Amino acid sequence: MSQPEPQQTPFLPVYRRAETIMIRGEGVYLFDDQGKRYLDCSAGIAVNALGHSHSHVVAALQEQAGQLWHCSNNYTTRPLQLFAERLVEQSRLDGGVFFCSSGAEAIDTVIKFVRRTQYVEGSKKQRIITFHGGFHGRALSCISAGGNATAREGYAPLLPGFDQIAFNDLEAVKATITPETAAILLEPVQGEGGVYPADPAFLKGLRELCDTHGLLLCLDEVQCGYGRCGSLFTYDQYGVMPDIVACAKGIGNGFPLGAVITNQRVRKAITPGCHGSTYGSNPLAMAVGNAVLDMMLKPGFFAHVSEVGAHLKAALDAIQQEYPDSISQVRGFGLMLGLQMQLDARAFATELREAGLLVAPAYGDVIRFTPPLIITREEADQAVSILRECLAKH
Repeated sequence: MSQPEPQQTPFLPVYRRAETIMIRGEGVYLFDDQGKRYLDCSAGIAVNALGHSHSHVVAALQEQAGQLWHCSNNYTTRPLQLFAERLVEQSRLDGGVFFCSSGAEAIDTVIKFVRRTQYVEGSKKQRIITFHGGFHGRALSCISAGGNATAREGYAPLLPGFDQIAFNDLEAVKATITPETAAILLEPVQGEGGVYPADPAFLKGLRELCDTHGLLLCLDEVQCGYGRCGSLFTYDQYGVMPDIVACAKGIGNGFPLGAVITNQRVRKAITPGCHGSTYGSNPLAMAVGNAVLDMMLKPGFFAHVSEVGAHLKAALDAIQQEYPDSISQVRGFGLMLGLQMQLDARAFATELREAGLLVAPAYGDVIRFTPPLIITREEADQAVSILRECLAKH
């Protein structure tokens, strides 16, 4: 049931917005209208991969803004051509890329491409296996595929064609596959669901099952991908190649941008008019995408993510040992880490914000650390220090 607002705002209350008004950002820090500085270990919920106001990204956006903003997808632009070539090459998927403007749009595209591929191949397969705890966005197709109860409540009837089962349970997957199964869709690391990584054997087992049954393996890397786990694509951490991968969040560093990259099997099903996106692949987004990729492909970038991520996780593990009554577990890898709290996670996140540290709660009383990938060891230590100070009050 809906709850009345204490004071009506001009925007609809779909978010629990803090009263804090953010004014500007610089690197790993945000500043509010009172001049207070915050260490941002949320990064807009895993979006600002290069931090705030990154000079190379700002320059690329400003340069493109003076040339061309939008011309429709009836034409090709140089930023589009360059970014598409680079992204497909880095993915090692040989089909091509479709650009859109958000993670939800990317996942909706994945679902459509799965059904389109089966249709063109003359198959009646339509069902997609998804997993409990998975979160794939807020469009109707996305909440039908996954999502917590709050995201799904009040939107019945949801779209048919999805079979949700236990995450990391390969036997459950085997038991669920039928002649109608078309694909398997999952996050390699569940984000909103509480930062649960897939077991390596599980993900490899899914690849084998897809090969055996002619299914498409679809990876949602909207939150866990694009450098966050220590490589451009998280599937490289597992040694597993998908048929389709969806990207967003970090790919645009805060500029609305999503991408769906496919193999040749899917490409063969795609024809003019079967899908589209008015703003997808606009020159501004493509310029930003190229600029972000420039920085991520610099030597040592992903090694830095892995090194600082391991340092931060070790520090969080130590704090968990220090405060076992407040934190029961630390999960994740790279710079996508989750604290399983014994406290109310949302209330504790508010305490951290008031102390100058920004984090993002997740489902099941989990606090997420998803800082900008440029965070240093010293800045990570600063975050841990604030965390320890707040825990000491409990």
